[in-house]
Amino acid sequence: MSNKNSDDSSMIDSSFLPACEVPTEDLEVGPFTMLIFGGTGDLSQRKLLPTLYHLFRKEGILTDFSIIGLGRREMSDEEYRNYIRHALDTFTPESVDDKSYEEFSRHLFYLPTRFEDDHESLCKRISKIGGLLEKNNLLYYLAVAPAVVNNIIEKLGQYNMCKGEYKAKIIIEKPFGCDRASAFQLNQFILKYFDENQIYRIDHYLGKDTVQNMIFFRFGNSIFEPLWNRRYVDHIQISVAEDIGVGHRGVFYEQAGVVRDIVQNHIMQLIALVAMEPPVGFEANLIRDEKIKVFKTIRPMDAEYIYQSTIRGQYGPGKTNGEPALAYREEENVSHVSNTPTFFAAKLYVDNWRWAGVPFYIRTGKRLLKRSTEIFIQFKQPPLRLLGRVCDVLTPNALIFSIQPDEEISLQLSVKYPGMHNRSHVVNMNFNYEKTFNFKMHLAYERLLIDAIKGDLTLFARQDGIEAMWSVVDPIISRWESIPAKDFPNYAAGSWGPEAAAELMQKDGRKWREL
Repeated sequence: MSNKNSDDSSMIDSSFLPACEVPTEDLEVGPFTMLIFGGTGDLSQRKLLPTLYHLFRKEGILTDFSIIGLGRREMSDEEYRNYIRHALDTFTPESVDDKSYEEFSRHLFYLPTRFEDDHESLCKRISKIGGLLEKNNLLYYLAVAPAVVNNIIEKLGQYNMCKGEYKAKIIIEKPFGCDRASAFQLNQFILKYFDENQIYRIDHYLGKDTVQNMIFFRFGNSIFEPLWNRRYVDHIQISVAEDIGVGHRGVFYEQAGVVRDIVQNHIMQLIALVAMEPPVGFEANLIRDEKIKVFKTIRPMDAEYIYQSTIRGQYGPGKTNGEPALAYREEENVSHVSNTPTFFAAKLYVDNWRWAGVPFYIRTGKRLLKRSTEIFIQFKQPPLRLLGRVCDVLTPNALIFSIQPDEEISLQLSVKYPGMHNRSHVVNMNFNYEKTFNFKMHLAYERLLIDAIKGDLTLFARQDGIEAMWSVVDPIISRWESIPAKDFPNYAAGSWGPEAAAELMQKDGRKWREL
């Protein structure tokens, strides 16, 4: 009789595990009709129509489709097609091919309308566009100001354009509410007309390949997942830096500020992807369930916590990329005594079994030194110097997910520098999407639009997730709005933000990674 312990987990034969078969991805989508409310607006010109044109031209994904732009301007279909052609020439880095655009433009139509007007005539006009209304896959893209969202949805509901014979989907841009209470009210209003599985709350950051790759990287590489916890990770930094100012968005930014604009959505989603537990499957709700658990375990903030662990800032005059830059209070449609923050830094904690005690440092701002978005995960240092005291203290290992301007992943390692002395040297092992796969990275909207057309909700936020993210930031916004800053502006355009942001980490014996 064998003495082998049959329960010894180290002796498990993994040969029974099936090989991972990666299915060939079918990107071609079926027939659809997309109505873009705000079809002449900035988002449509800069992102939506260039993305749809690129998919049509380069990938052959779009074949049987109609795109109907809706806006306040009076123009014909032909005038709209010329208008979008000018937008493509202006905002896309690649030249627009005359023949391909001519073919694409045949799918473009335009309806002038005031969003607050009666929609009965609008619905009739849409239906009269011969054979264009694909009722089995109809998408409403609300590329409009939040103030008119409710009116559009209500009118669509009144004329039975949401459910029933229309298999409609609605795509809504951020901001989704201005706090948890308003987000809840907006959700309840939309749910009067659309079911949750018809609602696509879009965050373009989630369409970036490096962001999506977080899940594959973590759970597809067994060498990292055992280290992905409080025992081995010292801290995590998430930076979303922009070198531009508010530009023409002064009215919006005065109402939103940096926390509503970036932290409540983009940064919260990045935290969730880093901190979430393995989902039991790759289905939309299974992944979103794990994200929501993270939001609910972020440590609540009281007044003292906010005072000690958050920093706000507003940019003053300076230079960006060698050019003079205005102060925020000098921007168009901004109050000369504005208290709106354009910079935010904080130390957060995810109080669950995996991450208890590990600080998450986050920072984001306008008019910073350079444009860069990354996640920096620093592992703990060895407890002693290598080989007693005959070698330098090693630089900690780190994993860096760069999201923009380049999409790449780097692993920071220490090696021995060549020569007789025992000197350590830091090297990076890099993976770059464009260089590795030899193709140009596409706009993040491409993946998200394809998913919406196909009905895949994985990369879109769910109702309870939106409300949970607001619950994290509401105390900060409320506290800051009740106590105006006395030192604004407190950082120069073209810098890395207020000095207090560096001090936030220095008092913990750490420093921000140089982007």
